[in-house]
Parts: sequence; C-alpha cells; structure tokens
Amino acid sequence: MRKPKTLFLLLLFLCVALNGWAQDAVADSLASQNNDSLVQMLRSQIQEMQMQSLLMREQLERTGESARDDSLRLARRKERIDSLRRITPGAPLVIDGDTLFVLYNRIGGRSPEVRVENIRETIKEVGMQLTFFADSIYIFEGEFTTDVMAGEHLVMSVTDNDGLWQNMSRQQLAEEYKTIIEAKIKELHSEYGLRQKLLGVLYVIGSMVVLGLLIWATNWCYRRWRYRLLRKLLRRTQPLTIKDYEVLNLHRQGVVFLTGFNVLRYLIILMLLFFFVPMFFTAFPETKSFTYTFFGYFWNPFVSILQSVLGFLPNFFKIVVIVVCFRYLVKGIHYLMNEIGNGNLKINGFYADWASPTYVILRFLLYSFMLVMIWPLLPNSDSQVFQGVSVFIGIIVSLGSSSIIGNVMAGMVMTYMRPFHVGDFIKYGDTEGFVIEKTVLVTRIRTRKNDVITIPNSNLMSSQTTNYTFSAKNYGIIVHTKVTIGYDMQWQVIRDLLLEAAHKTSHISKKPEPFVCVTALDDFYVEYEVNAYTHRSELLAAIYSELRQNILDSFHSNGVEIMSPHIFAHRNNLDVQIPQGQYPSKD
Repeated sequence: MRKPKTLFLLLLFLCVALNGWAQDAVADSLASQNNDSLVQMLRSQIQEMQMQSLLMREQLERTGESARDDSLRLARRKERIDSLRRITPGAPLVIDGDTLFVLYNRIGGRSPEVRVENIRETIKEVGMQLTFFADSIYIFEGEFTTDVMAGEHLVMSVTDNDGLWQNMSRQQLAEEYKTIIEAKIKELHSEYGLRQKLLGVLYVIGSMVVLGLLIWATNWCYRRWRYRLLRKLLRRTQPLTIKDYEVLNLHRQGVVFLTGFNVLRYLIILMLLFFFVPMFFTAFPETKSFTYTFFGYFWNPFVSILQSVLGFLPNFFKIVVIVVCFRYLVKGIHYLMNEIGNGNLKINGFYADWASPTYVILRFLLYSFMLVMIWPLLPNSDSQVFQGVSVFIGIIVSLGSSSIIGNVMAGMVMTYMRPFHVGDFIKYGDTEGFVIEKTVLVTRIRTRKNDVITIPNSNLMSSQTTNYTFSAKNYGIIVHTKVTIGYDMQWQVIRDLLLEAAHKTSHISKKPEPFVCVTALDDFYVEYEVNAYTHRSELLAAIYSELRQNILDSFHSNGVEIMSPHIFAHRNNLDVQIPQGQYPSKD
C-alpha cells in the first residue's frame, strides 16, 4: 500500500516543477520575443503535460485499488481454505504402499483423485523404463502453473491454489514435489531398471540349472536304489495273509514297493517344481505378484480347511459325547433284549421272539434321534445347498423305496402278529413248505421238493397263510382222506377198515381217536372220509402216504372194491378191480 502513495507524490512533485519551469520559460519567451505563436505552443505543451499528470494520477489510484482488492481477495481465499482443510481429506498419492503427498485442489474439470491417478501412472511409467537420467526431472514455469517435468512427460502441474492449501507459494511447492517425485522415480528405476532385469535373468538361469541338477539326482537315485532296496525288503518280509487268504505274496509286495517308490520319485519332483517355479517369477517385479497368487492357490485352501477344522472342534466334541451316550444306551438295550430272547428275563405279554425285532426298531429310532441332534452341529448344515441336497435325496429315497417301505412295515407287523416262526411248516396259497428265513423285507420257504421260494412280506401280509406247526403243537392236525365204496358194502365194515388203516399209520395219535365220516351218497358209490390226529406237521406228506397205503392194503385184503373211478354195479363178467393175490378165495 505504501509504494503506490510514494510514487504518486513523486509524480505530483515532478508535475509542479515542470509547470513552474514552463511558466518561467513562457515569461522569458514573451519578454524576449513577444511571439504569439510561441506562446501558443508553450501553452499547448503545458496543457498536454497537465493532462498526462491527471491520467497518471488516475492510473495510480486505479492500481492502488486493484492491489487492495487482490490482497483482500487473497486473504478471503486463505481463510476459506483454512476452514476447508479441517473437513477435506484430500486425495493421497500412494505408490507401492508409500504415501508421497496429498492433493486437495481441482484443476479445470479434473478432481484431486483423477490428478493423483494420472500422476501415479506417469511416475510408474517413467520409473519402470530401462534407462533413466536424474537431470531429466526439472521444473517448467508457466504463466498460471508450475509444471514438474520428466523428460517430455508432464508429471504434474502446481497452481497457486495448491500452494495456498500447503501454506507456500506454488514455486516452493513445485520444488518440494519435484524432490519427492525424483526420489520415487529413482527408487522405481532401481527395482525395474535394466540392471535389475539382467540380474533377474541370471537368477532364473541359475535356478533352472539347480532345478535340473536336483531332478537328475532324484532320477539317478531312483534308478540306482530301487532294486537294491527291493532285494533287501524281500529278504526280510513274509507273505501277508489273513487266515487262509494270502493278501500279498512276495511278488505283489515287490510290485507295491516299486510302484510306491516311483510315486515317491514323482512327489519329490513335484515338490521341487512347486518350490522353484515360483522362484522364477520372483526374479522380476512385474511377475512377483504371480508368485503369491500361485502359492495362494495351495496355501489358502489349506489355511481355510485348517481354520474350519479348528472352528469345528467344539461341535466335534459335542458330537463325540452324543455318539458315546447313544452307543452305550443301544448296548444297554441290546443286553436287555438278549436276556429276554434267551428266556432269562420274562415280561408278561412280551414274547421272547419279539426281542430281536424290537431291538432293531429301538436301535433305528435311537440312531435317527442321534442324527437329528448331530445334524445342526455339522459344518455348513444351515447352507442352502446342503439343505437342498438333503431334500433332493429324501425325495429320491421316498419315491424309489415305496415298495421297500411297504415290505419293511409288513415285516414289522408280522413280527408282532406272530403268524409263524422260522422252522414252521406253513401254507401260502398253493405253496407249502418250511420257513427257513425271516427278514425285514422277505420271507423264504423251502418246499418238500427243496425248492426255496422268496415271498415279499407285503404279499404275505395281504394273503392268507396256514401254520401247520402251530396247529399241530397246540391242537393236533387232522389228516384225512376220502374213499368211495359201492352201495353193496355195509358202512360199518368200511368204517372198521378205515379205522384199522389209521391205527396202523405211524405218528397218528391214539387220543383223540381216529374217526370216520360219510361225506356223500353219490349215484354209484358212497363217499367215506377217515380223520386222524397227528402232532408231526413236518411229516404230513409221509403220514398221508402211509395212511393211503394202509387203506389200500386193508380194503384189498378184505375184498372191498374202491369205486373210484366210477364202476357200474352190473359188471357183465368184468374182473373185480382188486390186485391179484389180495382177493379172498370162495372156499
């Protein structure tokens, strides 16, 4: 503010002096020459000088006002920037984890973030060049900006507002940024420069030579020692047997050893490659990140699995406790059911043959309940994929095992209905035989011809079965057979003959006694039925056969003709239908 006032006073003093000098000169000139033209000329000069003085005065006043406005404007800008500095984070320039400086100001349409990104790319581009000269970093002073240059590359531009944000002039701030940028470019060049590239190539070549030697040594040791170790092994080992089965003889052991030794060789080579190949990429900064990525492919899953295992340990111990508790509970129920099945423990209304199926049902229910308790403790049990797969498997099992479930339920129901037991002689439809096996799904029957028939439990459940063994044991089975005799024979004779044949038959009970029934009076004969009790259901076929043989012997020896097939009473000289030697003589 003082400089414009001083300049104004000097100009004013000069104008006054010139004015006085001009007046004296005019007076002398008038006095000496009395020339009107000269006076007029001097007056014109004086007026021109006065006009210039006025113009200079206005210019000085205008310059002073502009300086005052600039100073006020600068003060207001500083105050506004100081207030924004508290709330503006700025855009930091970070290269390789190192923060160089922070920009706050926009230039044109570029935000601080965009400026920082452009500066970062330029610094990396210049720093990663194979050659670099330190004097290529310089400052170019412009009219409105101060530029930091790297050769022909514009690194950044510094404005007056940038200097205000840092409380210094833009020239000082540009010098400071130049020093920082130059140091970073030198650092990048030392890492990416030509010298480093040559060292990296030598490092890779050396590593490849070492890798090749190690692989060659591994193959050499494999070829040299495989048969030596095999001979030593075979001298000291014996064939591996389990009871009478020879699992591994010496030849198989030799094959297993050679295969394992070869696999070990490939594993060693694979480990060498796994160790050396990433080293090739660490030789160059551009590919160094690939090394960590490559190791991450193997290390990250291992760490993830290890963390999952460690995180699962508390639930694992819970699962172990649950399994142990249910295991001993099932063992207790097994012991109790064995006692009931063996007859050592008797419970009213609970049969011994119910013990085994009841144990199977209780074990299934207990293990199902155990699985329900364990399920939420399993890893990823609450994931949508796990639940979806579980539902899908449940639907497939339920749709594909409807008949199986029906057989299982029928087997369980028949177990508690007790229609027959293993060893009983039963009749199912037209099939008769002994029950040789009862499972949850099927029942197997062996016929008299030793044919084994497998019947699904659902079929047995829906059809009628006859248990001869149960009837024979508790009541006695009535064996019976029918004969047809003509009307010319007295029924008392036929009854006696049939009873005689029944008494001669083995395994026929004396009490109750056999009895005879007249079952039909047909056109040409009378139908008689002999009935006798037996408790040997397993011998029914033999008893029936012997009974019929005895009937034939008894009737033929007494001259009684069995009228099957139909024979008319008047024979017209036909022979009597009795075997030769058994017809009684007329004498």
